[in-house]
Amino acid sequence: MLEKNKAEPMYLVKEDCLPEALIKTMQAKDLLASGAVKTIHEAVDRVGLSRSAFYKYKDGIFPLSKLERERIVTLSLMLEHRSGILSRVLALIAGLEGNVLTIHQTIPLQGLANAVISIETSSMGERYQEMLDTLDALDGVRKLIVIGQG
Repeated sequence: MLEKNKAEPMYLVKEDCLPEALIKTMQAKDLLASGAVKTIHEAVDRVGLSRSAFYKYKDGIFPLSKLERERIVTLSLMLEHRSGILSRVLALIAGLEGNVLTIHQTIPLQGLANAVISIETSSMGERYQEMLDTLDALDGVRKLIVIGQG
């Protein structure tokens, strides 16, 4: 049974539709990321934005190219304690061009073990949902929960 955390809605919006404060926040973030300025104070001064507006919006706006490059999902899987199940999960992820970043598996109790796997999915493209559906249906996977995406 696949369960997804309820995430806040996201929108793809053309820049000319955004309020000036959001555009300037992105400009300030770009200055910081490029090293053109060293502090947030310098960045907001250069683009003509208040620090309070920067702090209000900085965690809510990102360039689309960054979101495409850095797509990471964390899954929690309840696995039956049988030989080869985790290997099949990892092979499926790799076969769909997912890059496993971390794995943590608990000691099996009452025939089940929990595995938490973080996967970089930017190379998967449209196959992301296929991965979730196939993992959820895989023999030996009792439960799959998406516990984080970013």
